Amino acid sequence: MSLPLSFQQAIAEQRLFTKADRLLLAVSGGVDSIVLCELCRQAGFDFIIAHCNFQLRGAESERDEAFVKTLADRYGVEVLVKRFDTEAYAAKKKRSIQVAARELRYEWFEQLIGEQKAGFLLTAHHADDNAETVLMNFCRGTGLPGLTGIPAVSGNIRRPLLRFSKEELIAFANANGLSFVEDSSNESSKYTRNLFRNEIIPLIARAYPQVTANLQDTIRRFTGIEQLYRYATGEIKKKLYRHKGNEVHIPIRQLLSFNNRALVYEIISSFGFTEKQVDEVLKLTESESGSYIQSPGAAYRIIRHRHWLLISPVLSAAADNIIIEEKDRETVFSGGILTVANEEARADSKPDTSPHIACLDARAITFPLLLRRWKQGDYFYPLGMAKKKKLSRFFIDQKMSKTDKETVWVLEMNKKIVWVVGRRIDNRFKVTDDTKRCLTLTFSAP
Repeated sequence: MSLPLSFQQAIAEQRLFTKADRLLLAVSGGVDSIVLCELCRQAGFDFIIAHCNFQLRGAESERDEAFVKTLADRYGVEVLVKRFDTEAYAAKKKRSIQVAARELRYEWFEQLIGEQKAGFLLTAHHADDNAETVLMNFCRGTGLPGLTGIPAVSGNIRRPLLRFSKEELIAFANANGLSFVEDSSNESSKYTRNLFRNEIIPLIARAYPQVTANLQDTIRRFTGIEQLYRYATGEIKKKLYRHKGNEVHIPIRQLLSFNNRALVYEIISSFGFTEKQVDEVLKLTESESGSYIQSPGAAYRIIRHRHWLLISPVLSAAADNIIIEEKDRETVFSGGILTVANEEARADSKPDTSPHIACLDARAITFPLLLRRWKQGDYFYPLGMAKKKKLSRFFIDQKMSKTDKETVWVLEMNKKIVWVVGRRIDNRFKVTDDTKRCLTLTFSAP
């Protein structure tokens, strides 16, 4: 089958795009992107061209820009050009030149898609690029996802040439008399990809001449394996996870029964933890209750609590202090909603015993009240007790986890805790037979 027909077949089979879509072609001027332009023209696709001038190769960069601009006349399409001060960006962001160039071009392409210049971005990555990527990822140690190669579909990006080798693209260019430019920097093995392209893969090919084709087959197999892997780990997560608010609770014994480091990594990586922290998690399963580790960005923690691992977002350390006046009937705060009602006590009614409702003797309450987070050293007289108890001890008796404690608020009056919100009222403010009016407080969690 000819390359144009194979090209259209690949697009149809993978449902990459249709002739109703407008396409943005990333064109450097090299043979790969020039062939992509010609194949799109022959297939009758609607496209425009985008070219990045990174200003890294002096006159050669200017030559490439001028060459791509001539394509506007050849194909009768719009050509967009963006010039970047790549070296300055790399220095400012502390990036390598290669990474800086990648970030700059994709940021621009995303901007063009956002401006609705086109529906999809097409890049000219081909089978040789894919083979290089997989081999590099294997040596880098990226795990199974890195062995599936460059995806044909990624967001608004489409890569329709991944099935075709560089040799096939050059043969098509020569057969169709296509002109293109050569990037002299590709001859240097200074960059990692060029080292694999120019030296490592040719060396491997001396022993295995079909290395590129073999890697393509491997990519297809690993892609299927990765799909099964994702499905299996997803099903296991469903069985392990116990959702409690914004936390995920995982039973330690059940997790360890799988005896699988990959599963531990798949669980923790979803919350920003790294592969290197798998050992820390396994060590945590043998630690004392209350021990924890944090993700590198400190957005999440994994806490050992009795027979569980708790994965919880890290709460802000900022203390909230909210004044509640007598006229206030509803207070919305980060912990939820607190409503206040002043009602006449009825002899035939009993106080609500729900922990989320506090029935207090209105005569004993003096406004304003202070709603705040609990702190070390706080104490109160739990309902039914004549002696005071520190909140820290009360929490231990309640078998509360570290994250449970961090979400606790207290309602205070004249430096006396009236209510440990959602937990227990203070015995000194309870409703008695002599109570004439009840102050009823209701807490609703978000």
